[in-house]
Amino acid sequence: MKAGYFIFLAAILASLVSCDMISSSRAMLWTDRPEFAFYAEHFNAAQNKFKIEVRYFESPARRLTEPGEPPDIVAASWLNSAPTRALFRPLDKIIAKDDMAYFYPQLLSLGNFDKRQYLLPVSFNIPAMVFAEDLNHSPSNHFTIEMEEIKERAKAYNAMAGGEYTRMGFSLSSNDDFLFLAAALFGTAFREASPIAWESQSLERSIAWVRNWIAEANTSVQQEDDFAYKYFYDPPEKLINSGRILYAYMDSSHFFTLPEEHRANLDFRWIAAGEMIPLDEGCVYYGIHRRTRARKAAEAFTIWFFKAETQRLLLEAGKSKRLHETSFGIAGGFSAMRTVTERIFPQFYPSLIGHIPSESSLSPANILPRNWLSIKERVILPFLRERVRHENREDVRPLERRIADWNRLNRE
Repeated sequence: MKAGYFIFLAAILASLVSCDMISSSRAMLWTDRPEFAFYAEHFNAAQNKFKIEVRYFESPARRLTEPGEPPDIVAASWLNSAPTRALFRPLDKIIAKDDMAYFYPQLLSLGNFDKRQYLLPVSFNIPAMVFAEDLNHSPSNHFTIEMEEIKERAKAYNAMAGGEYTRMGFSLSSNDDFLFLAAALFGTAFREASPIAWESQSLERSIAWVRNWIAEANTSVQQEDDFAYKYFYDPPEKLINSGRILYAYMDSSHFFTLPEEHRANLDFRWIAAGEMIPLDEGCVYYGIHRRTRARKAAEAFTIWFFKAETQRLLLEAGKSKRLHETSFGIAGGFSAMRTVTERIFPQFYPSLIGHIPSESSLSPANILPRNWLSIKERVILPFLRERVRHENREDVRPLERRIADWNRLNRE
């Protein structure tokens, strides 16, 4: 009986070891950044011990809580929300403490829970004001530009004929993303709650400021609409180069994937409020699922990917394959590894020389719910658009009610 027991135990152990060896050789990575297919291809070619397979989903963060086999690795936005971050295992023993110092600390902290690093930041983007490379209209600061200066310079650039604008420095009401940025700069501070919370007074101040800007600089929303209807069939970079507009708002990813011939005559400044440069709220994070069946492969890919030399090689390979024409930097943004962004990016993007933001100036968004993008596009942006266009606040359904209605219809 004892011999039979040991044979049985040995068989189980052998089976476990065999399964571990097999499962550890191939890992599944879920992502909303198609660039990771390119990265996995390079990892797979660089060694023959492990393989990374990639599946693209529009929202991996939401899919993670659905029934089915989990992935081994996830690289996507909105992973640090409460229901999602609990699905990952700590990475402290994979990435050494000294190596953690290479990341931007503000971004790193958003993946740290209970003093353990469950998620690593991958990339981020920065809002920019783009304009023609003309010394007559260059902003006063060589690095950033604030909202008040944008307004004053845009207003001075305006020109009218026959009661209609023939050129307009900047049109606010036609740009939902800029309206949202204004709210962020005024401290609205959207954040995860049930489903979200925000600072109502700050939001109201931002709306009032935008409305005053439109009235003071561009006469009215109707005038902005008329101008946009007449001229905005062309892309913003063409409107800038033609002199039709002074400024266009776009984030770093958009700007650095413009065709080179369109970008050649353009300059930019990061949009700031005081010393703060707000980051796009869709920062990409990376984690290993706690139920991974390919731990060794997942850890090997993690160690490989989060090396400065690896990311330099990926940027180099991307350039040779013309990936830079459709994708900026690492996973569509600046690398969250400070050394890569500060020292390596300017080699591939010469326009960044003298424009790399300082570590202390970066201000990432708060942790947001995993369905944030849907809330933003379907609830918040329509609210901002309507509030800017209606003088009477009572004519617009309150954001609180819109959020409550949306939450009731979209419970997960």
